[in-house]
Amino acid sequence: MLFKRVKPLDQILATAEKKALTRQLGAFQLTMLGIGAIIGTGIFVLTAEAGQKAGPGMMISFVIAAIVCALAALAYAELASMIPVAGSAYTYTYGVLGEGMAWVVGWALVLEYTIAASTVCVGWAGYVNGLLAHAGYGLPEFLRTGPMDGGTFNLLAFLIGIAITLLLIMGTSKSAKVNTFLVIIKVLALTAFIFVALPAVKDANFKPFIPNGWGSPMGGIGVLGAAASIFFAYVGFDAISTAAEETKNPNRNIPIGLIASLGVCTIYYLLVSYSAIGSIGAEPLVGPDGVAFQPGTPEMAAACKGSEALVCSREALAHVLRVLNHNQLGNLVGLAAGIALPSVILTMTYGQTRIFFTMARDGLLPSGLAKIHPRFHTPHVITLVTGIFVSIFGALYPVGQLADITNSGTLFAFIMVAIGVMVLRVTQPDRKRPFRTPLVWIVCPLAVLGCLLLFVNLPLKTMEVFFGWGVVGLVVYYLYGHRKSHLANGTEPT
Repeated sequence: MLFKRVKPLDQILATAEKKALTRQLGAFQLTMLGIGAIIGTGIFVLTAEAGQKAGPGMMISFVIAAIVCALAALAYAELASMIPVAGSAYTYTYGVLGEGMAWVVGWALVLEYTIAASTVCVGWAGYVNGLLAHAGYGLPEFLRTGPMDGGTFNLLAFLIGIAITLLLIMGTSKSAKVNTFLVIIKVLALTAFIFVALPAVKDANFKPFIPNGWGSPMGGIGVLGAAASIFFAYVGFDAISTAAEETKNPNRNIPIGLIASLGVCTIYYLLVSYSAIGSIGAEPLVGPDGVAFQPGTPEMAAACKGSEALVCSREALAHVLRVLNHNQLGNLVGLAAGIALPSVILTMTYGQTRIFFTMARDGLLPSGLAKIHPRFHTPHVITLVTGIFVSIFGALYPVGQLADITNSGTLFAFIMVAIGVMVLRVTQPDRKRPFRTPLVWIVCPLAVLGCLLLFVNLPLKTMEVFFGWGVVGLVVYYLYGHRKSHLANGTEPT
């Protein structure tokens, strides 16, 4: 049943033209969109999470995650250039493996985009709360974090989610221009951090290099556990593919945006993480049994009370600079993060709304969700609904748990994309491919295996959430989408 109702690629393209979004984004804007999504909470905040899981060995974790993402990016580039419409992995799966599997992927992408946006809301709030506290205007403790981090309601995380939602409703073009400005600020902040922290690197801070070992399946700790978590730091590149339907000359610009943004961000990640570890150290906190605490748990929060360790900081890069007695620069980096991290929230929320828009256009979700605002020309209904959920999750959950949940949905989607590329090479070998994945029968299987390796190294609780969410999705599909889809009923939107 899951593999039936395959929607022909030509029909997907024709459907998009009947109820299309305006093409207004070029290669530069797409690259900025990708960098805006990739460089964010992953490096500004999750450096501390990775340090707790792998210690200095997180350097290897960054490399592993980058390699897996690069393999997946090559697969994404081929499909995005072939099928330049909104919907990302959901649309690709619909045209290759069928409606049921497409629904499963689209449902999993909620974990990638909505929860990712919530993750960044929490990361942004950590930096801004730190700035306010250093300026003497800190919020009450119960409004700084969610219940699992010792607070009650993360007020700033909630407010930034709502603000970004309103910006997206106002229009894609306006959002892209704001995003480009924020990306420039973010890159300048990371560059300044590297110039100051790199000279302070000491060899002793890298010993022991792998204090928690390589990790174990469903353990969430060690080098592979850290790689599974900080995979989040790279995944923004695929948000570019969700913008395909709003891209000018997508056959050329989508591959450029994907590969350029991933390359730039990988270089920055390695330099920043090396500087942070080497300058002040990144040793994990362990319990009486010698086992490292799992980030994002009450036990970790209790162990971090009063600690100045990097692994405890909610504003990792600013914290490093303050420890190095560069207080003013630390505040400036914190300010830059406060200004620039919303670009990631913007990109992730944008990606989610376009996926929902496409699913509603296919009849798998109520058609009212795909309504276009008469003035702003954006899918305002689904944008508002998505933004509310982004804000609520950000207000209640810790950054580490949100990041791991995001990764579970992302890794699954990447696996399906790589499989889709291989299937199409066999079933439609003559179809025009403006970008061809090189060494496809090596790259795509390695992408699948790499994603599986990281998936099984996520914490057990995360995997329970992923499969539980999947079961709920199947119930929703069989109660609504299976009966209402346009492909099933032989109807298309006009």
